[in-house]
Amino acid sequence: MFTKILIANRGEIACRVIRTAKKMGIATVAVYSDADARSPHVLMADEAVHIGPSPAAESYLVADKIIAACKATGAQAVHPGYGFLSERTSFAQALADNDIAFIGPPIGAIAAMGDKIESKKLALKAGVNVVPGFVGEIDSTEHAVEIANGIGYPVMMKASAGGGGKGMRLAYSEADVREGFEATKREGLASFGDDRVFIEKFILNPRHIEIQILGDQHGNILYLNERECSIQRRHQKVVEEAPSPFVTPKMRQAMGEQCVALARAVGYYSAGTVELIVSGADPTGESFYFLEMNTRLQVEHPVTECITGIDLVEQMIRVAAGEPLGMTQADVKLDGWAVENRVYAEDPYRGFLPSTGRLVRYNPPATGLDRGLSPLGDCPLPDTGDSPQVGTVPGTSLVRVDDGVTEGGEVSRFYDPMIAKLITWAPTRLEAIDKQIAALDSFEIEGVGHNIDFVSAIMQHPRFRSGEITTGFIAEEYPEGFHGAPASPELLRALAAIAAFAATAEADRARRVDGQLGKRLQPPADWQVHVGGANHDVSISTDGIVVDGEDLDIELEYTPGDRIVEAVLDDAPLAVRILRTRAGFKLTTRGASHIARVLPAHVAPLSAHMIEKIPPDLSRFLLSPMPGLLTALHVGAGDKVEAGQPLAVIEAMKMENILRAGKTGTVKSISAAQGDSLSVDQVILELD
Repeated sequence: MFTKILIANRGEIACRVIRTAKKMGIATVAVYSDADARSPHVLMADEAVHIGPSPAAESYLVADKIIAACKATGAQAVHPGYGFLSERTSFAQALADNDIAFIGPPIGAIAAMGDKIESKKLALKAGVNVVPGFVGEIDSTEHAVEIANGIGYPVMMKASAGGGGKGMRLAYSEADVREGFEATKREGLASFGDDRVFIEKFILNPRHIEIQILGDQHGNILYLNERECSIQRRHQKVVEEAPSPFVTPKMRQAMGEQCVALARAVGYYSAGTVELIVSGADPTGESFYFLEMNTRLQVEHPVTECITGIDLVEQMIRVAAGEPLGMTQADVKLDGWAVENRVYAEDPYRGFLPSTGRLVRYNPPATGLDRGLSPLGDCPLPDTGDSPQVGTVPGTSLVRVDDGVTEGGEVSRFYDPMIAKLITWAPTRLEAIDKQIAALDSFEIEGVGHNIDFVSAIMQHPRFRSGEITTGFIAEEYPEGFHGAPASPELLRALAAIAAFAATAEADRARRVDGQLGKRLQPPADWQVHVGGANHDVSISTDGIVVDGEDLDIELEYTPGDRIVEAVLDDAPLAVRILRTRAGFKLTTRGASHIARVLPAHVAPLSAHMIEKIPPDLSRFLLSPMPGLLTALHVGAGDKVEAGQPLAVIEAMKMENILRAGKTGTVKSISAAQGDSLSVDQVILELD
């Protein structure tokens, strides 16, 4: 077994690998760029080596710097995590040339599966179902149009070396192909150094299901059940779960055996994932097709760990050291249900624009098993010794947070916007989902935009809870964008009660601390709370809380200064994040933020006489919606533009974002130049 390994990555996956290595008694080496000098993975490792400037192309993607760090520290092996160099054959070869072990698959398998075009040819030879499409290189936009017309719309254009939702465009028409083909090539080149693109048929009512593979260097290959990854936005996974609510035992076996056959065909070992597209329109569940094989650890691997009890990172390390798997296919269990939500630094209320900045507050929910059971190391699975099976206690559930940030740290524009992964496990699917909702309510993030409300709304959505989902779920259910999860009348009354209770507590503190209300005065007992578009009359007394004339079955715990109100509503726990505003509170829970205006009942009638402030008209300005790099500016002063016309392109967090004209007009002035680094709401140009 290795005595020291280097993790050629950053953030949560670096922390994740370090935790398992420590559990195994293996020393660890972290590498870091300028931007990550104070990151948690640097502090967690036994040693840390600086490898260059903040841009990944000058640090994490430079193989020579990783190898030099190994030699300087005596690291015998490298775990690449995911992304960066994890699927670069040149990196794996360079490690081998320097007698450093690669904690991953053999070089030949990476090469075979890393090229989406070649991997489809191999899958066909191995007897794996493949999506109809053009398996070959495409020379030009005209060639792409010809191919797409031949396949039939809709089609998907994909960068051959792509992954993670980058370098992908869905085309419903010839015009979409002409507009998107070159952009797909550029994203492939910028993100993966390869601008080749292939085109395949887009499957209707598609579900994205993947099979976790695990093999050793002795010819043993297993499949560790499936994961459902259909909840995606712009082809980027948002929610994952294991197992899939769609997959039957017969289908699971058929998928698993085909994926094992593919892995065996390329001599695969270590952990890997075969991604499949499944037609939800086929009630037999037999219409599943090979998409690609990721020859690395997946972001969503924790849900597989939770239902099988197998630490995938540990298995990768042991396999790389030459050990055989300590289990057979019959030993692989499927226990309970696990759900993972990716918490991203993006603002769902502003079209999911990336958000960067400092984490002014970062306080994830409490982790571990209910009833105080001890987790296995830092991975919240019950300690069952050497058995790969999860040993659970009936009625328990768990919360796990995989992150690589800390309060006061910075979310940088140089890397992926993921802040953390929130994983919950429970005996049943709905219990695991409900545990997610409760945990999300307690997740505190301030300083950057985040998608906590959005993923909470998904967890509450009837269609998601039913399991009737496809990769089009988000586009279909939120066609006009996200505006917060709908709140029931019962929840709004509870929020009115919480706001009034908090206002009473603050008024009482003011009276007791410095006599702001006079020494003999008591805080108001009657309040008017405007929340959810309506006024609610709330009375606070020692006998309880009355809302709109009815007693409310609610228990509250709040002290001025608290950031979360812990409540029990109708015998069910409810956590509400609370923030003071000028005229009341911002209350966030159950997938939405609600502004509650709180006034003493005798003052409330006067609010009708307040003058409404009208916001300024900014429609004539093209503003940068996010921090990023202005990579293209298509117009100049004096040019006429039409509504919807592309005006500029901003690159942020490795994605291209096209800015279009909101109305017809003439460019009056230009305030930014190509190559400029822009801040949020910075003016790019002005229209007459």
